[in-house]
Amino acid sequence: MAYDLIVRNGLVVDGTGSAPRMADVAVAGGKIAEIGKVSGSAAREIDAQGRAVAPGFIDPHTHYDAQICWDKALTPSPWHGVTTVVNGNCGVGVAPVAPAMREVAMHDLVNVEGMPYEVMANNIPWSWESFPQFLDALDQRGAAVNQVYLAPLTPFRYYVMGGAAVDRAATPEETQKIAALIREAVVAGAVGFSTTMLPNHIGHGGRPLACRQADNAELAAYARAVGSTGRGTIQLALTPEVSVVSDRDYEVLDLLLRESGRPVTWSALLYRDDKPDACEKSLVRLKPLLERGAVPQTSALPLSRDMSLRSPFSFMGFKSWHGVFNKEIPEQIAFLKSTEFRNRFREELKGPAQFTGNWEMIRVNEVQNPAFKQHEGKTVAQLARETGKDGVDAMIDFAISDNLGTEFTAAILNTNREGVLKNLSNPNLMIGLADGGAHVAQLCDAGYPTYLLGTWVRERKALPLELAIHKLTAKPADVFGLKDRGRLKPGFAGDIVVFDPATVNSAAHPEKRHDLPGGAKRVVMQSQGVDYTIVNGTVVYERGNMTGAMPGRIVRG
Repeated sequence: MAYDLIVRNGLVVDGTGSAPRMADVAVAGGKIAEIGKVSGSAAREIDAQGRAVAPGFIDPHTHYDAQICWDKALTPSPWHGVTTVVNGNCGVGVAPVAPAMREVAMHDLVNVEGMPYEVMANNIPWSWESFPQFLDALDQRGAAVNQVYLAPLTPFRYYVMGGAAVDRAATPEETQKIAALIREAVVAGAVGFSTTMLPNHIGHGGRPLACRQADNAELAAYARAVGSTGRGTIQLALTPEVSVVSDRDYEVLDLLLRESGRPVTWSALLYRDDKPDACEKSLVRLKPLLERGAVPQTSALPLSRDMSLRSPFSFMGFKSWHGVFNKEIPEQIAFLKSTEFRNRFREELKGPAQFTGNWEMIRVNEVQNPAFKQHEGKTVAQLARETGKDGVDAMIDFAISDNLGTEFTAAILNTNREGVLKNLSNPNLMIGLADGGAHVAQLCDAGYPTYLLGTWVRERKALPLELAIHKLTAKPADVFGLKDRGRLKPGFAGDIVVFDPATVNSAAHPEKRHDLPGGAKRVVMQSQGVDYTIVNGTVVYERGNMTGAMPGRIVRG
């Protein structure tokens, strides 16, 4: 028999959690046709000797809603073996949108997801108004990878309520209209709706993001709208206190599960040095809801943020730092030189706090003074060893010598190996939180699949390969109801990743590029050891390069 593609002689890890086995994988018409010892020929054959062959990875938490308008490749996700991305998370997006609200939608994305305004303003075509029109426009546009969309609540509330969406809950009549639009979106192919409860999610004009004004009556109506279709998933950003489930958080999860009858996934459970038992306590409390379909998300990576000491928002939780904000540089330097300030900071680092002084987790990302260029990439711990200082003095003195122009990258959460492993191993948690397409000038966590395989599977031997692949493929496919993806199985989509288990990983450090439209900056993370990313039977990434093929499609619920 003639096939379109045969991947031969690989170690097949099929996504089910079963032990790997040597086999060939044949693809025809964009779907898996045969797995085993495949005879016959194909238009293209790939020799996967010494390589693992797995289902394409499914990233459950991305924000490529705007980036698709200028980057059909949706990089860097396919570099890391991702073949399907779930967009529309956290209640923000670009549809539905009336012409008068386009500016508001973009500013919401600037404030919540760190997307560059000028790039959006010059490159989003706004060839749609309704959510179904948005999906149709993307279908016509094409992409390298498959896209799945949640219906983000904020633009739906704006579409019905206008500017009042940021001021109040919807009336019963408005709620009914919004619920009807959400149901329309799910029928058209959205896989559910999303919202956020986080107070730091601030939208246009510095006001609370519009979806945060929805009361329980609204949320119940929207959950019923999804449930009435017999399919769909609800996503929300939860726990204003990281990893601690409050009474209000529990109430909202319970309500959404009860009214929808559908899975509810939320972000996030992340390890905290100051509260090492926070995740464990939350999971114990959530046990009844986990049994009903609540799915917490976690990350395999230390969560990083970029900052300078001009605006050290990663340290906002420390009272000792409050005096440095909103001052001119000379005043800030004088403040930071103070021995009293530094000693107060040292005391606060003893805890409780999300950051407790692991200086290996803060590194110099970029310097202002070219004379200090050789220090880029060094951790504060390295600077401390080189100068004979502790981490506090090493970081602050270095920043002062660079006139506070140094950009640091700080990993504040998920820094404890044993704590993170407990979350990664827990069958109730889904791994994700890549945020691809968001915060593009500050961070890039889209490499978490290769990081999981390289760091946690190979180097630390903390997870078996088949379990890690299951968590990257079948688990998110099941949560979002993607019935023909996430497994290597005849009749399933020909989404495949071929990688070298001996070398796969995410690059050690992110790379800065000015490759956004207009030369705007973004941070990307390269992959290592990924040979091929195959979408619907077509190779889109091959040994370090995108092929230019655009076989991805909108996967409609």
